[in-house]
Amino acid sequence: MSTPAAARATGGADRPEIPTRLVVHALVREDGTVDAGELYDVADLLGMSHQQIRLCVKRLVAEGRFTQEGRGRRATLHAVTDVTGSLAPDAAYVRHAYRQDAGLAPWDGAWHLFAFAVPESRRTARDALREHLLHLGAAPVQSGLYVTANPVTELVDPLARHLGVLVSLTHFTSTDLRIGEVTDPRALAAALWPLTEIAGRYGHLAAYAEGCLARLAEAPGPSDAGRLTAAVELAAHFSAAMRPDPLLPPELLPQPWPGARARSLAADCWKRLRQGPRADGTPALRLFALYSDALRPADGGRPAARSGRAGLPAPAGEGRSH
Repeated sequence: MSTPAAARATGGADRPEIPTRLVVHALVREDGTVDAGELYDVADLLGMSHQQIRLCVKRLVAEGRFTQEGRGRRATLHAVTDVTGSLAPDAAYVRHAYRQDAGLAPWDGAWHLFAFAVPESRRTARDALREHLLHLGAAPVQSGLYVTANPVTELVDPLARHLGVLVSLTHFTSTDLRIGEVTDPRALAAALWPLTEIAGRYGHLAAYAEGCLARLAEAPGPSDAGRLTAAVELAAHFSAAMRPDPLLPPELLPQPWPGARARSLAADCWKRLRQGPRADGTPALRLFALYSDALRPADGGRPAARSGRAGLPAPAGEGRSH
């Protein structure tokens, strides 16, 4: 849970909650290790108790995500699975967002629709399929019918097959979508997705990033621990904004879209936070190193292919709600 001390660190009580796990994941270094002493230092600054950290580490080890060498502040954690777990957006998903912002991922004008009628006797499978579609950014049109502007069929079919309901699933594409009397693509997007709420989350991210950049420009600059704390808090704001975002193509969004500005400010913030050596001569930050390439969208590189959306990997985390 967020704490008063943590809220004071950002100057407001409306900052996103920082899960204890996110602190651990933020401190994973490029060699896949976490220094426990650094972990406890950052937790102190965030107002988290040592007991919270110990219990979190114990759970992560029990789940097989990390192994632990040593004890207490002298311990070293070794990541043994995807270090982003279910707390930070997938790096390829982030990369696609920045490519969209740079105009490198235009919309082809196609809507992708999915319909299913799974009987009540298969309720668990029906709910799992629905949550998967929501997680991939689809929006409900009416009962059993979902639509997205992104090509996700190759990610939906395998799950439907695994659940044994592929025979009940219909999918098709159309460039002529009409809901009631609404046919304009931007008007349809505004009706289907909570764009105002999504924009509001990006407003919080932009405000934090602007404040962070202002603090980094002050002399003297923040301490090593202060930089780590700022980076963890930035990650919390970034995740809170990105996780519920279906990443609609810019052609479907109001312009200027606050998400693009917020992501640009966040990228500047990450860059500044990573600059300069630390007191011991090591790089200033090794936080979320997997984002290093994702934040360079204009290099013309193709989106990474992995187990997310086709060309648009899904953000890790709990399912969406719309």
